[in-house]
Amino acid sequence: MSEKDLLAGRFEEHRPHLGAVAYRMLGSLSEAEDAVQETWLKLSRSDVSEVQNLGGWLTTVVGRVCLDMLRSRTTRREEPLYDQEGQVRLPDPVVSSARGMDPEHAALVADSVGIALMVVLQTLAPAERLAFVLHDLFAVPFDEIAPVLGRTPASTRQLASRARRRVQGGAPAPDTDLAHRRQVVDAFLSAARGGDFDALLAVLDPEVVARSDGGTLRPSVFRRGASEVASQAITFARFAEAGRPVLVNGTPGVLALADGRAVSLMAFTIQGGRITALDILTDPERLARIDLSVLDG
Repeated sequence: MSEKDLLAGRFEEHRPHLGAVAYRMLGSLSEAEDAVQETWLKLSRSDVSEVQNLGGWLTTVVGRVCLDMLRSRTTRREEPLYDQEGQVRLPDPVVSSARGMDPEHAALVADSVGIALMVVLQTLAPAERLAFVLHDLFAVPFDEIAPVLGRTPASTRQLASRARRRVQGGAPAPDTDLAHRRQVVDAFLSAARGGDFDALLAVLDPEVVARSDGGTLRPSVFRRGASEVASQAITFARFAEAGRPVLVNGTPGVLALADGRAVSLMAFTIQGGRITALDILTDPERLARIDLSVLDG
């Protein structure tokens, strides 16, 4: 076996981890794949014979690749949560069978990386996002992150601290009991289908946020407050009527199908037994990328 084949084998061992880093950095599954591939190209062109911790080396490389991609977005004047027309832009969801995630999906969304957290990560500046993701989510020391950013370790620590406050304020830790979260989702769907306004208020947090990403072809929607969200229950119910339970980034969600095609995906964030965020993807282009075959596993 050639040295390059050996190196490729070692890289494949780290691929799931690198994909997880890139997904958190970019919020896009396809761009995360591109970043991992670019990391392999950089590895294949580098002399790493003296590198003692290949995993750490690869993590900082993929972080640098993602940082460049995020800065390119900024140059193109893309807004983190809203595109140039002010449309809501949700991160790509990781959709799995309600019975559980396969190992690849589990690696992508380990540590409760729900849609709500991904949304908040999108609002961070590129340098803040890198410092937070690498340090807080993957335990990379600040003195290894600092050179990637061209900053001192102390300055990098401040970036991560600022990002951490934003994350804690915007995406507090969700409930962890999967069965109970599914019960809350089922209660919401039952109330929505029955048009029971009071029952909807009972499962919605007073400050609940509902976001809908319809892509370029359908309008986006942003609602805040239990009454406002509950009043739109008839719309949610129309999608949910033919819905099937799935996991969205490891938490209970609902995928609606029509004629064998995905027409909407609902992701719920649940804290304290109530829904605090409802993220709905209705973008036909992105829904078409969901691998429906995995949902039968």
